[in-house]
Amino acid sequence: AQQGRVREKVYGKQKIYFADQEQLPAASDAELRGLDGEIAARSAQLQALQQSCRQMEAELKDLTGSMTTPEIAREIEALRKDCASYVEKLERMKSATNHVTPEEKEKVCREQQLYRREWRRRKRMATELLDAILEGYPKSKKQFFEEVGIETDEDHGAVLPATT
Repeated sequence: AQQGRVREKVYGKQKIYFADQEQLPAASDAELRGLDGEIAARSAQLQALQQSCRQMEAELKDLTGSMTTPEIAREIEALRKDCASYVEKLERMKSATNHVTPEEKEKVCREQQLYRREWRRRKRMATELLDAILEGYPKSKKQFFEEVGIETDEDHGAVLPATT
């Protein structure tokens, strides 16, 4: 700094030293244009390298995300075992001798329909009877059910089957 090659600036207790640019030779316009051209060329080169890097990273991500040959072989073997077990199960089901005949199925459906109709009829009768009692009852429906000990289908999650 005393010789004049470096300048000094004082900011409070801090001192900053930097090169004295007045002693450097001034660049001509031709040199500046040459440097600008070199900067542009290097920037283009940088863009090309960055694009190439992005493509390689995408390819690497695809490759690391895909299965390797041994993994695929294990997966194929597991799928073949599953397929064989399903084929075996299907064969057992086809060869079973306890199939339901259409007559038996129809009989079961008729019985279900009969029981469903009876359930509806009895539920409606019970509801009408309880509603008639509750007309003159001073407490709420819930309190009445608790006192008498009535349990509803809803209390047990029972749902009337849909008609077929």
